[in-house]
Amino acid sequence: MTEQKKTWHAEHKAGLSRGQRAADVLRNGMGSWPFVGIFIASMMVWALLNSIVLANNAWDPYPYILLNLFLSMLAGLQGAILLIAAKRQDAIAAAMAQHDYDTDVQAEDEIQKLTAINNQQLEILRELRQLLAERDGKATAQ
Repeated sequence: MTEQKKTWHAEHKAGLSRGQRAADVLRNGMGSWPFVGIFIASMMVWALLNSIVLANNAWDPYPYILLNLFLSMLAGLQGAILLIAAKRQDAIAAAMAQHDYDTDVQAEDEIQKLTAINNQQLEILRELRQLLAERDGKATAQ
């Protein structure tokens, strides 16, 4: 059996801390259309309950001061989560750039080795042509 080589991305994901994984999950969740849909639906339910259904006994009557407090707290948390996610994305981009650079350096070394081998082969071909030309010259002279 041959063991498959792990990709750089798989190795990187395997080394993430619990906090880094949580930041990725939250970023992916908050940056999605389902989140936007659920958020809008929640705001509509809140407004409907407090304005129509529980009009006389509403826990947060219009202008929804409690809702504004919750939204402000959510905005503060989202800002922090987005900054954490941006820092993580920058770290990933830097690590990928370093990996690309290392790969390019290794490829350049291999290309130089192949070029040296090619130059040796060309020199051998020149020598063989010269020997053939000398042999043909001696053969015609006799």
